[in-house]
Order: sequence, then structure tokens, then C-alpha cells
Amino acid sequence: MALSTQDFTTLVKNQVAAIQGAAKTLVDLSVGSILRSLVEANAAVILWLQGLILQLMATTRAATSNGGDLDTWVADYGLTRLPAVAATGQVSFARFTSTLQAVVPIGAGVQTGDGSQKYTVTADTTNPNYSATLGGYVLAAGVGSINVPVVASTAGAGANALAGQINTLTTSIPGVDTVTNASAFTNGANAETDAALRARFITFVASLSKATKGAVGYAITSLQQGLSYALVENYLYSGAAQQGYFYVVVDDGTGNPGSTLLTSVSNAIDAVRPVGTTFGVYGPVVVNATVAMTATIAAGYDPVATKALIVTAIKNYINSLTLGQTLAYSRLLQIAYDASPGVTNITAYTLNGGTSDLTATSQQVIKWAGVTVS
Repeated sequence: MALSTQDFTTLVKNQVAAIQGAAKTLVDLSVGSILRSLVEANAAVILWLQGLILQLMATTRAATSNGGDLDTWVADYGLTRLPAVAATGQVSFARFTSTLQAVVPIGAGVQTGDGSQKYTVTADTTNPNYSATLGGYVLAAGVGSINVPVVASTAGAGANALAGQINTLTTSIPGVDTVTNASAFTNGANAETDAALRARFITFVASLSKATKGAVGYAITSLQQGLSYALVENYLYSGAAQQGYFYVVVDDGTGNPGSTLLTSVSNAIDAVRPVGTTFGVYGPVVVNATVAMTATIAAGYDPVATKALIVTAIKNYINSLTLGQTLAYSRLLQIAYDASPGVTNITAYTLNGGTSDLTATSQQVIKWAGVTVS
């Protein structure tokens, strides 16, 4: 129940009104009088007591607790705040001369141009260029560039980078000259907010002792921030009907979640799944989106820079789509105009060469493959 509080002025007025209403003779409540001093002293004590009550309420209920108080409150139920998530993505290592073989070692460092964010090359055994023997990714003779995964050195949304911002080598790699990220990094996240933790606590309580979709969903989303998933019951991943089986498609925002994450999701689901059921966990199938359009830029605006803003806005929007979410053809027009007030007209815009929406099933997620603004 909300506590009805009063400020100092209201407390004084109410006391004065009560005294004057009960007095049989005139009383002196003017500023500086003894009785007025007593009234104001009482009001100050009441304000202090109100503050203590509010502070107590703020630490004894999840709905009103904040920060460390909220952490300790939910910890009584075995719940913890989700930590910050390190941004991950692909960068391209390239060279000017490809005569000899080169190796990009695991642990090699790259950073943004201003040096504010640093990233480290990680191992991906599914990458065709990965060599466990050489301890890195191989640029074979005649190969000019390869894409490899990296992870931010510092977890948090601050390591999310626009396309092209990661462009500096911090580790000297023989035979490698440049590095860049063709796609923006968008899956880094700060530690779970108080509001998000409160909402998840409600979901946690609702999922207790229940082998339901909600319980499975809670198990998945409690692994880390930024996960989206689709759950399909009584069907195999191939589409064939099978009672007692369900599968989950999960994405961490990259369109290519690693095997470690998929294993973690599988373990989390196994802990809450109904007895007698079987299930599978899969990463999404990426549906590529190619966008082309012609933009007219107003006088006084840099055409190159303004068109670059359109490209970035469209790429970021497409990569923000979650599992099964449709990319509406008409939305591209809105994004282009919203990118800058200098955009006066958009013509000849196409999506994958046509003018239709690009749809995705629950097994798919849409990512940009190319955005051209002429």
C-alpha cells in the first residue's frame, strides 16, 4: 500500500489548523512565537519519521527496492542479476600481398580507431579457416582476407560498434595488414536493470514447479541478456509431427550463436522440461536481405555523409529483427527518411530486388547482406 506523505509546509499548516480549531481563546502562532516553534519542531520530527518509513519500505519489497537492496531481496529466492554481456561479432583480417600463408592467432587484439574499445580473437572450431594445430585462423597463400570471431574485452553496451569502427590492430600479425568489421556489433548489453530484474522475478515466481512454455522460456532468458527464442511443440525441426517433442530456436542477436551457448540453453531447458518429453536446440537460419535505393539530399547537407547515415540506419534496423520477425518493405522508406532531415526524396528502393516484404519463419532471422544508397 502506498504511504501518504506530507511536506514540511503542509504538516505545519495542519497542526496550526488543529490548534486554532480546538483553542477557546486566541493563540499566538505567528512566526517566531514559542507555539509556532513547537509546531515546526514537530513537523521536522515527522519528516524524519516519514523518511525512515520510506527507506524501510524501499528495502523490504522488490517493487520498491533498487540496486544492491534489490539484489539482496531476490537473492533470498536464489535469483541473481544478469551480468553485462560482451559484444561479439565478425571482423575481417586482410593483407595487401597474399603470396605466403599467414595465421591470425587466437587471442590477437583489435580495437576501434579511437582506442576506446578493444576486442580479442576467439576460437571457432566450425570456421573452415580454423586450425587447432596452428592455434588460429589460416590465410592460405593466395587468400586476401578471412572473417573471424572476436569478443569485446569489456562487457557492456559500450563495446557495440558501428560497421567499420573496428579498424586497428593491437597485435602484430605477420602477413596481415588491416582489420575491419563489415557489420555493426549490437549484442553487447549492460548489466540487467532494476526494472528488468523485477519483471524477471515475476516470471520466475510464475514458472516455479511448472513444466510449461513459460518455465522453458524463463530458463532460456535467464542465461544472459539479449536472447530471443522460438518454441515449437509436437513437431520435429524438419516439420514432421511428433507428439511429446519440442524444439527451440535461439539467437543472441548475431544470427550465429556459438555451440557453447546452444549447449547452455539445452542444459537449462533439460532442468525444467516435462518428464517424458524430448527436445532439440538449434541456432537460427539467416535470411539475407539486400536493400538498394536512390536518395535525394537537400542543399547544405553532405551527400556522402547523409547517404552513409541512411545505410547505417537500415543495417542497424535489419540486424535488430528477432526470430520470425518480418522485414516490411515499406519500413525501409520510413527508416531512410528518419536517418537525416537532409533526405528529401527516396526512389527506386528495392528489397532483394523486389518490392515485397521479406518474411521469416520461427526458425529464421533476417540479417542484412548488402545496403546500397546511390
